[in-house]
Order: sequence, then structure tokens, then C-alpha cells
Amino acid sequence: MELVFATNNAHKLNEVRAIAGTRFSIISLKELGCFDEIPETGDTLMENALQKAQFVHNKFHCNCFADDTGLEIEALNGRPGVYSARYAGEHCSFQDNMKKVLLEMNGATNRKACFKTVIALILDGKNYFFEGKIGGEIMEEEKGTSGFGYDPVFKPLGYDKTFAEMTEAEKNNISHRALATKELNDFLQTCNILK
Repeated sequence: MELVFATNNAHKLNEVRAIAGTRFSIISLKELGCFDEIPETGDTLMENALQKAQFVHNKFHCNCFADDTGLEIEALNGRPGVYSARYAGEHCSFQDNMKKVLLEMNGATNRKACFKTVIALILDGKNYFFEGKIGGEIMEEEKGTSGFGYDPVFKPLGYDKTFAEMTEAEKNNISHRALATKELNDFLQTCNILK
């Protein structure tokens, strides 16, 4: 079975393909021939994920899914949350976002945070949602060079290293995106869509 992943983020595409394995074939927007800037104007992760999936579904009439991910930090009242990808402003880099978070967290004793991913699947015209969440803490400085986004400053609960210090396989076994993708896999299998 083929599903289009409605993202222009190559890191996410590679991560989800690695997590899904051979269970189903993930088609990129580039492979689909979609080069549009997909809107992302929702107030929640669920709204953004659905908006992106609906955009692709309405234009190409295909089964597809999209995700939205946010880093929620207790000391920052849940920020950056839904604005995680553009926290330092439009057209900012991952590095800019991380620097802003570290600056705002300077001196904070409560460093609790969680990563959340919501996947919206449109399958045969129906909407389904899957969520993955992992708790952890924000480091005082960047550690590690793997991964992307806030990975160098996020250490998951029960681990002594950040996502950016883990191998791809280690991260893909426990991450928020992995948990949401596994829920998606399980759902497709219960539908008897995947053999």
C-alpha cells in the first residue's frame, strides 16, 4: 500500500520511513509532484496535521497523512508548542529556535518538557488521528550532533543522553514520532490494509 506523507521536511520523511520499515510505501511530496507551500495556520498540533493532510488529499485525491510536532516546556507555559518550527520567527533555522529556548530557559530550575507528535491520516476520505508523547528535560547547553530540531537540548526521561547523542535507531525506537507512527501502523494492520 502507498501513502503520501504530506511534509517538505526531509528529516521527518527519512525518520518516518525508517520507523515504518517495509509495512507500507511512503511517497514524498516531491515524488507526488507537489511543490506547493502547504498551509499551517492551526492553533493546535491536530489542526495543523489535518490541514496539511487535507491540502494534499483535496489536490491529489490520494490516501495521505501529515504530522505536526511540538516541544512543550513547563517553565515556558507550554511554549514553543505549536510554534516549535518557527519559534524564533518566520524562515528561522533549527539553531535559531534552539538558541531562543536556551535563552528563555537561562537560570530556570524546572526544566521539564515533552515532545508531542500528532499524525492525521486521511484514508478513503475518512480522518483518523494518532498521537505520540515523550517526557524529558531541557539541557542547559546543546549536546550531540545527530537528529534535527531541538534534539540537541532534549533529554528523554530515563536516558542519560539527548536525542542528538543517540543513534538513529535508538531515537526511532522511543521518540514521539515513533510512538505516533507505530499507532498508525497498528491501525492500518487492524484494518487489514497491510498484509
